Amino acid sequence: MAINSTDRRVVITGLGVVSPLGNDTETLWKNLLAGQCGVDRITHFDASMYDCQIAAEVKNFDPTASFPSPKEIRRTDRFTQFGVVAGHQALVDSGLDLNIANRDEIGVFIGSGIGGLQTTGEQHKILLAKGPGRVSPFMIPMLILNMASGIFSMYYKLRGPNVATCSACATATHAIGEAWRTIKMGDAAVMFAGGTEATIVELGIGGFCAMRAMSTRNAEPKRASRPFDKERDGFLMGEGAGVLVLEDLEHAKARGARIYCELIGYGNTADANHMTAPAPQGEGAARCMRMALRSARLNPEDISYINAHGTSTPTGDLCETQAIKTVFGDYAYKLPVSSTKGATGHMLGAAGAVEMAICAKAIQSDLVPPTINYENPDPECDLDYVPNTARELTVNAVVNNSFGFGGHNASLIARKFLG
Repeated sequence: MAINSTDRRVVITGLGVVSPLGNDTETLWKNLLAGQCGVDRITHFDASMYDCQIAAEVKNFDPTASFPSPKEIRRTDRFTQFGVVAGHQALVDSGLDLNIANRDEIGVFIGSGIGGLQTTGEQHKILLAKGPGRVSPFMIPMLILNMASGIFSMYYKLRGPNVATCSACATATHAIGEAWRTIKMGDAAVMFAGGTEATIVELGIGGFCAMRAMSTRNAEPKRASRPFDKERDGFLMGEGAGVLVLEDLEHAKARGARIYCELIGYGNTADANHMTAPAPQGEGAARCMRMALRSARLNPEDISYINAHGTSTPTGDLCETQAIKTVFGDYAYKLPVSSTKGATGHMLGAAGAVEMAICAKAIQSDLVPPTINYENPDPECDLDYVPNTARELTVNAVVNNSFGFGGHNASLIARKFLG
């Protein structure tokens, strides 16, 4: 008898991360728990004329081991390189043997909020300076945002479902949620899911500066991103990638896989309100968390920890706080909530996957990472934000929130694997 889709269980068996706090999951996790910060002066280009001159850059990145040749590296944008490297790490971490696996049943959902912005900027300069005849024939395949998902599947001959989500800062969380649905519906046994972003370039920083969305605390890079703090003045750009291996439980058990946690809930709603501002009182975010709880069949009091979207913007952090209160009621004041973006910057389309990897580590280790730079309590943001120091607690179930421009909301729920 075929397994009903509602009975099919999905577990996380592999983690891969490229981040400003380390180019693998364990280094990122160690630095987060230690309260480290990956923000510093921008080095990718001369940012002295920009209102925001600081960001969380990936350091010492070497994609060589994950690509078949140096030529292939030259034909890909930095965001694709991040995604392929994170995917390769997740594959190795999962212990999945592709030589004996059915690659028709393995899919890839790796999204990006913006795609190849570095390539766009570089090729535009060439077009203006030298004319259309000098534009690279690889420009389009380098910049289109589906290429990380496509190229990863090509390198590893993964022929299952393949989609690149794009929902701004909710991109990677949507990718993981839709991969979860794909496995539950029986359309794949294994999914590589996440997001990747590389937008610390002139166009990216310039565009967000023009929106007045980013912090201008340039003299204090390490203290500039301060989620939920009263003196927060905007987010800081981060870059990197996160890819997770999601797997049908029976498939994972059959090969003796190590299981980090079980993914049990997913919410996906729209604000239908404004291009960049969240809905008043976080109404759309609240509906999203409720949807995730409903699909997980959990009550609010069953949640041990929330990894908040928490970008360090005045309005965004307030609306998320209001949404949490709406959904969790009085229990919201007992529920640890932290944002790791003070440490990593805002990795845009990669953020949700990197933060889901963090949630998996929190469940595995019963440790919650802190919200760094929380120094001045905001009377309107009055929850337990795990200020400045990691905390030991039993983490049975977590909510991971991501909210993007365009009013896109996504929430995931994972819990300890109970067998």
